[in-house]
Amino acid sequence: MNLKQLLHHFTNELIAIYDEQEIISIFNITVEHVSGFNRSQLMLNGDAEIEDVKYNDYLQIVNRLKTGEPLQYVIGDTVFYGLTFKVSGVVLIPRPETEELVDWVIERCDSDQFKTLENGSILDIGTGSGCIAISLKKNLKNFKVSAIDVSESALAIASENALLNNTQINFIHADILNYKSTEKYDLIVSNPPYITMEEQKSMHKNVLENEPHSALFVSDEEPLIFYEAIAEFALFNLNENGLLCFEINEYLGKETVQMLSNKSFINIELRKDMQGKDRMVLASGVKLRNDSF
Repeated sequence: MNLKQLLHHFTNELIAIYDEQEIISIFNITVEHVSGFNRSQLMLNGDAEIEDVKYNDYLQIVNRLKTGEPLQYVIGDTVFYGLTFKVSGVVLIPRPETEELVDWVIERCDSDQFKTLENGSILDIGTGSGCIAISLKKNLKNFKVSAIDVSESALAIASENALLNNTQINFIHADILNYKSTEKYDLIVSNPPYITMEEQKSMHKNVLENEPHSALFVSDEEPLIFYEAIAEFALFNLNENGLLCFEINEYLGKETVQMLSNKSFINIELRKDMQGKDRMVLASGVKLRNDSF
């Protein structure tokens, strides 16, 4: 079998789950993973016969994909912000909209507000694969970056990714719902769980059956539970003029802004993603609390 014939096989096997354009994208990524061909090389080598060992690899991959398992978990890695990250079922697959959050954070850290800092500090809460923390450290080399997660398994993946991308991150095993610290930060960023149980009903099967629910879902009764806890933490742990940045539920933008305002944050900005959905909130100028824990 050659690669052109293999694409036909992929299409026949996956058409019940994905549309043709998605299948072509999956196929291209798979070929680069197994055979090392980028798209241009794939076009030039489409008639080349596939070695038996690699053919078996392709068959194993397509069989896993048929069950609805995401490609990123099947091949074990993904690309985020131009960097490669290992992923497994214990961490969320990084999304493109989160790259927009990283863009915004870097933009603000390059502003006059932070340029006078010799050694800034950043905390990523709910780091998962480490994609936000590592991408920020890679682009903001003068900043010390720490990252929290409640899952030890996720932290193990994040630590591997820090090593893979040659970055030094201070990883902390903690639950932000009850975490206390005396450490101060110039910027706190988080993409916490924010999908309500009601929204879960309309989600794709491959997400529901494969990605960690603890990193995705919150109750309908307390959809902002993590945002409130992180905002409370920030009141004690942000330096003066520090920033708090969130990725948010597109349906809860106004509620998130109001919650931050109620907690004394000012200069609150709500930003849409490239699809025109409310997706990010940034707050600065918080009047810091001086009372003790």
